[in-house]
Amino acid sequence: MKVTEIEVHQITPEYQDWIAYQLNHYSGPAGRTVYVVHTDDGRTGLGEGGRPEPQEVIDQYINTNPFKWIGDETSLALGTAMYDLMGQAAGVPVYQLFGQKTRSWVPVSSWTVSTHPRRMAEAVERYAARGYTWMKYHLSPFENVFDQTEAMEAVAPKGFKIHYDFTGGGTDDYMPELLGKLAQFPIAGCFEDCINAGDTLASIDLRQRVPLPIVRHQAPLDATYEVLMGAGDVYMRGHQKIGAAIRCAGLFAAGNIPFMLQNVGGTITRAMTTHMMAAFPTATFHFVTTTEIYKSDVVKERLDPVNGFVCVSETPGLGLTLDRDALERLEHLELPAQAPWIIRSRFANGSMMYNRYDPANSGHFMVRPDWRGGLVPMSYDAPIETEYWDDDSTPAFGEMLARIEREGMVLEK
Repeated sequence: MKVTEIEVHQITPEYQDWIAYQLNHYSGPAGRTVYVVHTDDGRTGLGEGGRPEPQEVIDQYINTNPFKWIGDETSLALGTAMYDLMGQAAGVPVYQLFGQKTRSWVPVSSWTVSTHPRRMAEAVERYAARGYTWMKYHLSPFENVFDQTEAMEAVAPKGFKIHYDFTGGGTDDYMPELLGKLAQFPIAGCFEDCINAGDTLASIDLRQRVPLPIVRHQAPLDATYEVLMGAGDVYMRGHQKIGAAIRCAGLFAAGNIPFMLQNVGGTITRAMTTHMMAAFPTATFHFVTTTEIYKSDVVKERLDPVNGFVCVSETPGLGLTLDRDALERLEHLELPAQAPWIIRSRFANGSMMYNRYDPANSGHFMVRPDWRGGLVPMSYDAPIETEYWDDDSTPAFGEMLARIEREGMVLEK
């Protein structure tokens, strides 16, 4: 069996209608790359990723046997397609290529962006109705985390949990105190990257102070020595190449340490992640793929959860069927870019703060505004709420946008 052709399709999937407004304001339309890999014996393997791989990377797979790529550390997306082909050729589901099945049902989390408490509550309601029991989001100092938590808890079914991602901090909050207060809410589930990941000793201290799991995503020592030091209760490995994920899974299993995978993408990514999590012994924490934010996909199957779990497929390979019509539609779909807008924030004392947000150059501004510089010190517990001020063609919008361009940030009574 040899790889003879690799189709590369760049697609633009639509967001679910109810969440499109806030997602477009954060990052605009999102693109993905789908790979359809053909072999000389008529098999087809599927993989997907973000930006397309360079042609020199793709060429490495041509005229090779997919089994050459066991433990692939060249491309996660193309490695996924190789595992799909290997499973089909061997007549086994992909998880058997990683080891014996540890679990048939794999825990999964939904995902959203930080926004007004009213929208956060809607996200909880919608995801709970779709079978999710966890929701992850990156906190933003443009919204008060306790206002958000109270709104979410008011509508959450019993047992629904929130995965708070602090993206390394960046505010003037005293984290032991902030996390201690959040931990008192029944809906609070875990805290990810609460402080600078390089401060391993502080992370160990935080574990001793906070009663909920501390999740380590950013790991300067590549999830090795700090794992043995006990820096986190749970580890997250994100977008790792397959071979690297296998090594980490072995270390976590040896230490009996829970971990999770976070590989963002559509159903192809969710399927591969489910197979890996089914085989790795201590992959017991909910994985994240954000598949649920998209309205449609390029395969016919839908891996929706039941009570927070996705069932691993027993079909050879990934267990997916390409939908050519859907692939062609999404490849030719052109969604309008989100126009620049103003972040209009109101404090409880009536003060107003204005910042410019451009999705084309967004980075992580909404979750880590300190990375841009020039702002006042911020807090997740500030008495603040924010709305998105789109260009309404009024003189006020134009004048404020020009002022922000001059001053960087506007703060006024």
